[in-house]
Amino acid sequence: MYIWAAEDWPEWRYDLASLTGLIAEVSRAQGLLFGRLADVGSLLRDEASLAALTEDVTKTSEIEGERLDVASVKSSIARHLGVDIGGLAPADRHVDGIVEMILDATLNCQAAVTPERLFGWHAALFPTGYSGLVRLNVARWRDDATGPMQVVSGPIGRQRVHFEAPPAEHLDHETRCFLDWLNGATPEPALIKAGLGHLWFVTLHPFDDGNGRIARAIGDLLLARADGSPQRFYSLSAQIQPERKAYYDVLERTQRGSLDVTEWLNWFLSTLKDAVERAHRTLDSVLAKARFWQRFAGVPMNARQIKLLNKLLDGFEGKLTSSKWAAIAKCSADTALRDINELIDAGALRKSAASGRSTSYELPR
Repeated sequence: MYIWAAEDWPEWRYDLASLTGLIAEVSRAQGLLFGRLADVGSLLRDEASLAALTEDVTKTSEIEGERLDVASVKSSIARHLGVDIGGLAPADRHVDGIVEMILDATLNCQAAVTPERLFGWHAALFPTGYSGLVRLNVARWRDDATGPMQVVSGPIGRQRVHFEAPPAEHLDHETRCFLDWLNGATPEPALIKAGLGHLWFVTLHPFDDGNGRIARAIGDLLLARADGSPQRFYSLSAQIQPERKAYYDVLERTQRGSLDVTEWLNWFLSTLKDAVERAHRTLDSVLAKARFWQRFAGVPMNARQIKLLNKLLDGFEGKLTSSKWAAIAKCSADTALRDINELIDAGALRKSAASGRSTSYELPR
């Protein structure tokens, strides 16, 4: 039996005493993070928020098996927030839609969540009205015209059903109950409410597609309310993505179990604590980047050199060789080597000690 079929649905139960320690740990980690952010300038806070939001948008899509171009996501967020990142990638309608949903959920976290607002998010996720080759009921609840809404895996003919959502004819009532709870003053601790909101929406599964991303956006909205700040500095989706098998496993056990959701809340809070601790490392990177540019502020550099150094500072994947430099900067091999040697002479770049057969370059320690 799925939890939505229980007689006392949706009367959630959980062992608050067993979760109190985790709640305190999450709150402590959040307090340390916000304390560090209070000591840096607004420009660095914007940079940290941009990094967190970029991770949130890219990773919530990766959880569903969709990879977005990171540069396009970062440019879209910067464009929407009016943040100068020194050159924007071309606009992408699909990326812009996901960015608009995440920003609306967090920047407008205190606004009521209505069916119309959720329909707007759904339309933003699927601007063409299709998911791949499948036409969707966009900006309205699913109708189950082709059968019950099921979460399945495996090859056709041997598919395994992980979950079946409530029948479509119940959705008007079910979503009204959910939104009344979401928008109202309720007795749960704020972090518990964020975990329950995520679980409740994904259990209703009210849309043809996009339910997971919208459930995580609702979780972000409730976390923003809990933080008392619409500016985001950590990403729960970025922490869920590498643990998505555990994420789906605990969801499946919870949705097939009783209305005691202590296990789910334990997993949610543990993952949230890891996400906040990850944000501390992101802030370390932002501060290191700021220190680097302060150190080399007096060194004249061209646009190609600034672009490639920023890529290294943001975490370049693999080894940076002169041929990769030429390809990324769209210049000749001779120009790339001249750029590199100028930076080595200035101390802003050095040859890697572990270059292998081809010379590679890295930032100085």
